[in-house]
Amino acid sequence: MVVIEKAAKGMSKDVFTIGVVQHACVPDREVNIGRALAGVREAAAQGAQIICLQELFATPYFCQAQSPERFDLAEPIPGPTVEALRPVARELEVAIVVPIFERRAAGVYHNSAAVLDADGSLLGVYRKMHIPDDPQYYEKYYFAPGDAAEPAGGFRVFRTRYATIGVLICWDQWYPEAARITTLLGAEVLFYPTAIGWHPKEKAEFGKDQAAAWQGVQRGHAIANGVYVAAANRVGHEPEPGTDGIEFFGRSFVYDPFGRLLAEAPGDQPAVLVTPCSRDHLESTRRHWPFLRDRRVDAYAAIPQRFLEPQDE
Repeated sequence: MVVIEKAAKGMSKDVFTIGVVQHACVPDREVNIGRALAGVREAAAQGAQIICLQELFATPYFCQAQSPERFDLAEPIPGPTVEALRPVARELEVAIVVPIFERRAAGVYHNSAAVLDADGSLLGVYRKMHIPDDPQYYEKYYFAPGDAAEPAGGFRVFRTRYATIGVLICWDQWYPEAARITTLLGAEVLFYPTAIGWHPKEKAEFGKDQAAAWQGVQRGHAIANGVYVAAANRVGHEPEPGTDGIEFFGRSFVYDPFGRLLAEAPGDQPAVLVTPCSRDHLESTRRHWPFLRDRRVDAYAAIPQRFLEPQDE
């Protein structure tokens, strides 16, 4: 496993350190959980205080096909996966973002992330708001979206022992509204647990640009909102009968509020990223780029519309 550590320049004492764990997934749940636990321990040994695991890390990416039997992979929160991570969070005194296929009730399932604090307590759950439906990403079959009727439209932050964090999941990362609202709630860092990759037949023609767009849009969120942004993706080829499967491209990363790449994992092997984050740097960046100050909140009434027809002069 590759371990990558990048120090922030000009850090004050007001610093928190984040970790991101990237690994391949196999059909054996216990192996996947073991890999995640090893990554958490490695990140903590390198000084990480808040550690993010990848989307649906306990299983292969089962959404490549629509199969009712795969609902059996779901679990409640708290449930077995949270209980496997809870004592480790308490022992190492780290907060952990734990993505889970959640069974909320009979027939109600979510793509979720539980957040454990450094004492092992469950701070709460974020449920993925934007649900894709593309070839081999049949998530609408499995997941209900988070509840927009909740405060802040289903978006939320978690006040861990070390920092206030926001959690958004994979397809959420393409939506500036999600990043903005979570920032306005007080997030100092946005974590994006992710499962994104290439269809093997498309990789040669589109792969490079797809990966660049994925990183680029999240770099934009960091800059536009003045926050740290960290994504945890999986690696490896995961087969699916009747298809070429998906090749997950890794490249987990951390951007600072200025849009600088602080750490990046390789695309083809497990890795742990550990990166200090400076609140002084966050404050300084927002002072020099006061995007939040200059928002025209009185002019955005059209945002809730699906599409706007051109207006006649």
